[in-house]
Amino acid sequence: MVSAALTACAGPYQYYEGTGLHDATAAEVAGGWENVEGTRVELRKDGTALLEKLDGQDFDFDDGWRLSGTGTWQLTDDDGGQVVRLALTTRTRVERRFPVTVAGPSAPEPPSTYSWFFYVDRDQHDGLVLFFRYGNPDIGNMYVMTRETGS
Repeated sequence: MVSAALTACAGPYQYYEGTGLHDATAAEVAGGWENVEGTRVELRKDGTALLEKLDGQDFDFDDGWRLSGTGTWQLTDDDGGQVVRLALTTRTRVERRFPVTVAGPSAPEPPSTYSWFFYVDRDQHDGLVLFFRYGNPDIGNMYVMTRETGS
């Protein structure tokens, strides 16, 4: 009975184990990435990163903040597949995804530093796609970043 109660609260990662992709290189991952919501992430070859309007992942997405700043990134690989670990180390701006109608004590303060874990996958044209899950894990929402299009 206790075991069942503990595993029921295992967190959102209990639902997803990765893409199984193991052949992406750091050079292939480096570059500009964007999301339809106006998010932009620049993963530089030297391991540094620029972030603009990046939402929180998992349940943090529901808080509605969007962070901009600088940080670091690294491509890692485990049994489930490759993951880009992105860390915001210096926050330069905070925005809200939607207007906050009531500024109450229940609204959490946006973090000054934050870490994301983007799963690495390939699209139908063999190009890379980065994504993380957000919100309730039973719903399966995906925050997808695609290669930045040229201006």
